[in-house]
Amino acid sequence: MRTAVNMYWIAAAWIGLALLASLISIRLGISVALVELVVGAIVGNIPGSAEIVQQTEFTNFLATVGSVVLTFLAGAEIDPDSLRRNWKPSLSLGVVSFAAPFLGALFFARLVLGWSWPASEIAGIALSTTSVAVVYAVMLESGLNRQEIGKLILAACFITDLGTVLALGGLFADFNWLLAVFVVVTAVVMWLMPRLTRFVLRTVGGRISEPEIKFLFFVLFGLGGLAAAAHSEAVLPAYLIGLVVAGVFRDDRIIVDRLRTIAFALLTPFFFLRAGLLSPPCSQSRW
Repeated sequence: MRTAVNMYWIAAAWIGLALLASLISIRLGISVALVELVVGAIVGNIPGSAEIVQQTEFTNFLATVGSVVLTFLAGAEIDPDSLRRNWKPSLSLGVVSFAAPFLGALFFARLVLGWSWPASEIAGIALSTTSVAVVYAVMLESGLNRQEIGKLILAACFITDLGTVLALGGLFADFNWLLAVFVVVTAVVMWLMPRLTRFVLRTVGGRISEPEIKFLFFVLFGLGGLAAAAHSEAVLPAYLIGLVVAGVFRDDRIIVDRLRTIAFALLTPFFFLRAGLLSPPCSQSRW
């Protein structure tokens, strides 16, 4: 007879690791996101740890939601005025930071290592991408997100990730009607979001039940579901929605602080710890 999985024990193990990472982060003065990655990698290499720190649909979903919410916050942190002033350097930095490693890895894998073109293309994409979530988490703790250089880097990271999504789509995606629907719906929601968000904040904002937070989660989950159905990435519409509502949040920082609390206390630890746990075991390393 199969023993039922105790989800509370699983959650306790993950949150325990997140607490440990927070204490180490405070002690060493290092971003908690980086510490969670390292803690996950160390624990993942301990024999038998998979029986304690189990990866289930529950933990994987929370990790995915953590990356989506953190990416949304990264977009919402970008000041529209700063983005308009720095769009040229942000675009240039983002394009170069994607194209240089992509082309370098692509041709190295093909011409030097002799890989096939599909394998070389995957290598180029894998080595050219970045993580807005990780960059934002580090900048948030260092305070760089409030400075011009930090905002420029965050915008450039989005361009880099956008290049990755477009490259994956152009080289490997199965173009279908759902992808077209996803693009159209995302564009319409982006156009409506500033007015809808202001309306929600004006009419029902500031209540104990937090309807404005639920409204944002509804939009992010809805677009994320559509992105998944279209074989795209849920973080892409999350960042775009964050960008278009950044002007609204500039005048209402309370909602951003509440979302940060939810993200960093519950969601992002699953994302960063899982990324560390997925690192290859040291016994399989070729070094």
